[in-house]
Amino acid sequence: MAYETLDWAVDADGVATLTLNRPDALNAFDLTMARELHEVFTTDAADDDVRAVVVTGAGRAFCAGMDLSADGNVFGLDESLDVSPETLRERFDDPAYAEGVRDTGGKVTLAIHALPKPVIAAINGPAVGIGATMTLAMDLRLASTRARIGFVFGRLGIVPEAASSWFLPRLVGVQQALEWVYAADILTAEQAHAGRLVRSVHEPDDLLPAALDLARSFVVDRSPVALALAKQLVYGGAGAAHPLESHLADSVAMWHASIGDGKEGVAAFLDKRTPTFTGKASEAPRIFPG
Repeated sequence: MAYETLDWAVDADGVATLTLNRPDALNAFDLTMARELHEVFTTDAADDDVRAVVVTGAGRAFCAGMDLSADGNVFGLDESLDVSPETLRERFDDPAYAEGVRDTGGKVTLAIHALPKPVIAAINGPAVGIGATMTLAMDLRLASTRARIGFVFGRLGIVPEAASSWFLPRLVGVQQALEWVYAADILTAEQAHAGRLVRSVHEPDDLLPAALDLARSFVVDRSPVALALAKQLVYGGAGAAHPLESHLADSVAMWHASIGDGKEGVAAFLDKRTPTFTGKASEAPRIFPG
């Protein structure tokens, strides 16, 4: 479908390029973009013809954060509601709370996290606030030398959002996460790389081709089901209380994989030929809850 704030294109290998497309506003995140990002990750990206997604920004920015020029409450929040952890948990799906209390960025990152396919951020320029935190739910982050990344919430008197308090410490450690959040500084691409937030740093013209090539290397001649299960196992295992939980999950995932595309993979290996996998990511069973 057509989007107002996004561009979406899929190549012959099933690698999708999702471009945040408000260049005149440095791709600032508004409520329309929030709705459209949630839509694209729950519909277009979920199509089995899509094997991986690369996210980048149009123009010179990735995403300059929340669009603070909107009228009223720029976060779309209903200031008349009584909000506590207990009331939000009880009324999580109540439209008044779903629309008036739940963090819009968090809806997006939960949708990204749930997608059973590789998602790569190609951070081509400034990425601050939600522009930074939305990338944390993606599986890898590549940055241009022109990228500038900031968790700048403290400068605005607000707090980290988009479930970043879950993602960021898992990526860079608690100490580094707290330092970046407390300082609210703008990081260079090299500083983000040194802090292990980004995988690699590239010259501007090389960034998107590198991200697309990386995505292609993950999915060409690979089983979509096995990739989907592997993504679940890594994320789920990272939060497991004991390795036994991972053993149980591994065993279930291996059983499902081995009776499906695994048979073709083994046969192709023995025959010294390229495998022809027929499984679909949408067929991957849920191993961990959530």
